[in-house]
Amino acid sequence: MTIDRSLRIRRGSMGNRNVLTRIERLKKLAEMDRWEEGDSVFGLAKVRVEKVSMKRKKKSKVEEGEEELLTAEGAEGAEGADDASNASEE
Repeated sequence: MTIDRSLRIRRGSMGNRNVLTRIERLKKLAEMDRWEEGDSVFGLAKVRVEKVSMKRKKKSKVEEGEEELLTAEGAEGAEGADDASNASEE
């Protein structure tokens, strides 16, 4: 039996989780030396989950100028191509 399209998990919908599994918590606690092998796995300490946010890079003025030149050249090239195609049709 197939899964309905609306119920499928997409890669884009897999965001940051705010809850860790017990194994993930044990690994983090072991890294911070707050848990050792043989300790109880019940009543574990809380572990903070850091959210990673992607910051956009600001464009420098040089890059903005280059982009404007490229878009202007692209528009001129497209107009020239249109003129050439119109000339060949006549």
